[in-house]
Amino acid sequence: MSGAGGPVWTGRDRGSATAEIALALPALVLLVLAGVTTVAGVGAQLRCVDAAREGARAAARGEPAGHASRVAADAAPADSAVVVSYAGEDAIVTVSAHLVGLSRLLPDVRLTARAVARREPGVPPGGGGVP
Repeated sequence: MSGAGGPVWTGRDRGSATAEIALALPALVLLVLAGVTTVAGVGAQLRCVDAAREGARAAARGEPAGHASRVAADAAPADSAVVVSYAGEDAIVTVSAHLVGLSRLLPDVRLTARAVARREPGVPPGGGGVP
């Protein structure tokens, strides 16, 4: 209702806006947390992909597996696991990271990226170094 001086609240309408906000606010907070966690997850996944590519390039150049692993670990998110392996002419690097949700309400996610690079000519199998 509205009167000459502005809205006039009846007894039934009083406090309804507060109740609506109290119901909507937790959903809004959860939505914001989910959005921030998603953005953080995308960023971490991109870092895993970049780290796997850098490690695979290092392994394909003939760098020892330990060095290729360190190269990938330096580019990967903190506390990531890096595995360097070889299959025939290919150097394979897998980077895994654990993304912890920003809240206990959101699940934790395991991120994984894998890159494969063909060994350069003259590089011995197994990444033993450039001859």
